[in-house]
Amino acid sequence: MSERTIAARRRWASRLVIVIPALWLAAFFLVPFLIVLKLSLSQTAVAQPPYVPTFDLAAGWQGLRDFFAALSAGNYALLASDSLYVTSYLRSLRIAAISTLILLVIGYPVAYGIARASRRAQLVLVAAVVLPFLTAFLIRIYAWVNILQREGLLNDALLGLGLIGDPIVWLSTDTAIYIGIVYSYFPFMVLPLYATLEKMDESLLEAAADLGCPWWKAFWLITVPLSWPGIIAGALLCFIPIAGEFVIPDLLGGSDSLMIGQTLWTEFFTNKDWPAAAALAVVLLVVLLVPIAIYQHLQAREMGSR
Repeated sequence: MSERTIAARRRWASRLVIVIPALWLAAFFLVPFLIVLKLSLSQTAVAQPPYVPTFDLAAGWQGLRDFFAALSAGNYALLASDSLYVTSYLRSLRIAAISTLILLVIGYPVAYGIARASRRAQLVLVAAVVLPFLTAFLIRIYAWVNILQREGLLNDALLGLGLIGDPIVWLSTDTAIYIGIVYSYFPFMVLPLYATLEKMDESLLEAAADLGCPWWKAFWLITVPLSWPGIIAGALLCFIPIAGEFVIPDLLGGSDSLMIGQTLWTEFFTNKDWPAAAALAVVLLVVLLVPIAIYQHLQAREMGSR
């Protein structure tokens, strides 16, 4: 086999490495997004499908022109003018931000403890974090419904310890939503933090101690800055799906605590307003792309300064 043939095969192989993921993203992200975007620019209709306009290939070029002419941004104006949608977005972002902060406060010490354990203990502790989540998601959330109900295990335990005199109402509250979210997304925060902390050079802490730096100061000046990639990765992995969460607030929250996922579900399946639901989804996607874009910008700037 000649060197030219080998070089040509290598070029084709390098192109396939790029083309195959690009085709995958185009087929399973770009095309569905364009369909949703088209729906968001349509109008609701009592028909099948429940929106207009629909594109008729038999109409040819004139049909294509009429199709694009009938598209409208009215659904986006509706989202901005209706307080229900604005409140749902703001509530979703608030719950996602607070939940992510709680996950970071709880998950960082856990990840730090796992990273400082022996190699054999690390395997056991990581398995302990992940193993409960091999059970089906819905089963785990329904288990929390039983735990948090008025006669559930949590109230029974608190009554038995004498910490409360009467059962507390947990279900259909924001507290129940936070409990369910923190429990469900715990590994998504711990594992990126553990992966970052486990790679940290401990000799840096030893050098700081030799120079008389207190442990708490070394932690803030060395450990925390070096773990920023894990913090950001864990925060993004938690914040983005939490903002669009549907199951947890629907099962553990109340009717007065709608998040955007529930609002989207209602518009699509109950009200049969597919264009409004599609507009909700597009706006949610754009909002969630903002932290990713900021992170990418900071990463690019950091790489450029090196």
